[in-house]
Amino acid sequence: MAFESLTDKFSAIFKKIRGQSRLTEKNMDDMLKEVRIALLEADVNFKVVKEFTENIKQKAIGEQVYLKLNPSQMVVKIVHDELESLLGSGESEIKYQRNKPTVIMLVGLQGSGKTTSAGKLGYLMKNKLNKKVLFAACDVYRPAAIDQLSQIANQLNIDIYQKGTNYNPVDIAKEAKNKAFNEHYDVLIVDTAGRLQIDEPLMEELNKMQSSIEPDEILLLVDAMSGQDAINVAKTFNQKLKLSGIIMSKLDGDARGGAALSIKHLTGIPIKFSGIGEKLTDLDIFHPDRMADRILGMGDVMSLVEKVQTEIDEKEARKAASKMMNGSFTLVDMLEQLKQVKKLGSLGGLMKMIPGMPNISEEQQQAAEREMKTFEAIMNSMTEEEKLHPEILKNSRKVRIAKGCGKTNADINRMLKKFEQSKEMMKRLQQYKKSGRIPPGMNGLSGF
Repeated sequence: MAFESLTDKFSAIFKKIRGQSRLTEKNMDDMLKEVRIALLEADVNFKVVKEFTENIKQKAIGEQVYLKLNPSQMVVKIVHDELESLLGSGESEIKYQRNKPTVIMLVGLQGSGKTTSAGKLGYLMKNKLNKKVLFAACDVYRPAAIDQLSQIANQLNIDIYQKGTNYNPVDIAKEAKNKAFNEHYDVLIVDTAGRLQIDEPLMEELNKMQSSIEPDEILLLVDAMSGQDAINVAKTFNQKLKLSGIIMSKLDGDARGGAALSIKHLTGIPIKFSGIGEKLTDLDIFHPDRMADRILGMGDVMSLVEKVQTEIDEKEARKAASKMMNGSFTLVDMLEQLKQVKKLGSLGGLMKMIPGMPNISEEQQQAAEREMKTFEAIMNSMTEEEKLHPEILKNSRKVRIAKGCGKTNADINRMLKKFEQSKEMMKRLQQYKKSGRIPPGMNGLSGF
């Protein structure tokens, strides 16, 4: 995940500050030196780093942090606020039109994943924001682009306006806008052509399209992995088109995060959406405050709650919780819960959203996910009776199940042990609930 290394470094820096009873100019300078190095190693532009650290120092002096009894909390708040400002505080939302379509024009270099991002944007607006969406296929130079957008539209059950490759893209955009108005669509997403590099014919065509359809938003797709090159691309497009926002893809990868932290400050263009995977569901609205939280290791509870509300069936979750608490939880319910958890993404990504959760290594994450897959395979190889009554699982049944799923008896025994441990823990919680006492070390569960 982008920023992972930066998060680790910030955590180490703040740990040192928390060990200080008072903050002096000397240890403040030492901290800022470490912050400067951490940001430069994350590929943040050196001008941005210089201004960022100077702002922190000036605000620390202004807040009289040196005189506070517990200065570390104030310093963390100042750093958080500066990060949020750097990422584009308060500027990440699309301003949707009332009583007429919001026209969004997507631009970018060829090969940047623009057409896929159009699909991701369509999915997000249709399924999460309840918008009626229309695609316009205006990349007439790459036949595969029209086919790709058509397939995506069909998959998402979103309408598409296309005229093929022998038609002027500006005229296609105009006609698509007329359709969007006449048929009362909420959003029109215009997928434009890209080039291997920025050239005048491309920009001239985009300028004509902009003048013709007067989009409410012009969003540039950039790749987080391209580092400072993303900033140069954004500057060039912005000079010609006056961009309103950026979609930054591959923020789930091992990009160092420098482009995301530099681009708003250097270009004035806010990041509005972040790509976090390859699937059409993997696009999020970019929230600078939440990203600042995550960079500083504070988690991202709001995004986690939204993800759970979107992906998890609330009725099924309540039903499973009730069964666990009254002792009637079965392997059928456990299998359903595993499927629900898988919808939320990787375990490592989920844990980073929860404040105070310990970091887990890549190996630990992979081991946990392998175990989940093993348990799911085993349960899929069992009969309904065996899932409802695991006590009937004698050796002969386990041999059959193991052969059916390619696992071992030891894997089956380990799964059954975890299942029994879960039931036992829930039984103890139910006892504590009846007595009104709180289990040791489980104060957060007092609402049961």
